[in-house]
Amino acid sequence: MGKLAILEGGQDGGVSVVVNNAGKIECIDLDDRIDQNYQNCTFVEEIDASGMCVLPGLIDGHTHPVWAGDRVHEFAMKLAGATYMDIHKAGGGIGFTVEHVRKASEDELYTSLRKRLQRMLRSGTTLVEAKSGYGLDVDSEMKMLRVIEKAKKELAIEISSTFCGAHSVPKGSTTEEATNNVVNCQIPKLQELMERKEITVDNIDVFCEKGVFGLDDTRKIFEAGKAVGLAINFHGDELHPMKAAELGAELGARAISHLEEVSEEGIQAMSAASVVAVLLPTTAYILRLKCPPARKMIDSGVPVALGTDFNPNAFCLSMPLTMHLACVNLRMTMEESLAAATINAAASLGRSHTHGSLEPGKVADMLVIDAPRWEHLVYQLGGHDEIIKFVIKHGKAVHIRPQ
Repeated sequence: MGKLAILEGGQDGGVSVVVNNAGKIECIDLDDRIDQNYQNCTFVEEIDASGMCVLPGLIDGHTHPVWAGDRVHEFAMKLAGATYMDIHKAGGGIGFTVEHVRKASEDELYTSLRKRLQRMLRSGTTLVEAKSGYGLDVDSEMKMLRVIEKAKKELAIEISSTFCGAHSVPKGSTTEEATNNVVNCQIPKLQELMERKEITVDNIDVFCEKGVFGLDDTRKIFEAGKAVGLAINFHGDELHPMKAAELGAELGARAISHLEEVSEEGIQAMSAASVVAVLLPTTAYILRLKCPPARKMIDSGVPVALGTDFNPNAFCLSMPLTMHLACVNLRMTMEESLAAATINAAASLGRSHTHGSLEPGKVADMLVIDAPRWEHLVYQLGGHDEIIKFVIKHGKAVHIRPQ
């Protein structure tokens, strides 16, 4: 993760990237070679990035962007010393948001989702993982997934959608009842909508946590999800050591998020099974949790990715800020943070063969950084609004910094 392939120009010229009509990278080379090889071609658009840096588009590996009803009041409670579970038991947290999502229309949810995703795009995110999980019943979960599907079709940002019907145990239900509802009601309805091509869903998530869904419940849900073609990508070992990492490795999970309380055995199991660790430094920061052991994971060969964990509890839409926190609080290098926010995040979504790096044949998702060194994207805390000059998706400029 610490070794990046960087192509730099010389005194006689820079480096050019050629994108074809399919929105894929066709060639990356020095300017004089590009001029020679494409001298008989006409380009639809040319972007002058002289003196600047070009990076792969950023990939956010973990978000909860569909919700209604903010929880700013809970932030004050946290500052006063309340824990995540204190707020949860008092009727706040996920339960508070579930009440508002169930009451909200699809149009209302989509309006707020669109604004959030557009802010992510302006912050350099070109591919984002987006979860349901604030419905917790068939109708509301499917409503959230339809809203995500609409965003896929209408917005420039690319989305990998995740079904997270096991995000919490609904009020008035037992864990057993919630598990059976997900397995016997929600997943069959999800499969029906997918077969009718009304929605496309890539991943399945469970909040595997003490007092929420235990290992046996999590296994049962994942087996049902895998049976309908969903990849396992879930919350594990966040607040308590649950041996979720070991379970994920056993079940062939694509990725596990959080991992603040992961065990040494869990790290080794993830490394052996090549399970991606999606670390969320914003969550540990806001909840004042101990940080996940990023250095130990990296040194043990676990592929580490990053996500904002954007949700009402952790309101962060910026991958550059997340990368900065990863460097300062998780003790990752800037090179590691860039790999974690691009190629490894792509791997957490099963898309590293098409996304996450600048290579011929891959999707032309790029950022043009108005700085002499790419590290300024991480170094300038909160400065991404000024430093990102272009966000390019499939070869087209979808955001241009205002002059």
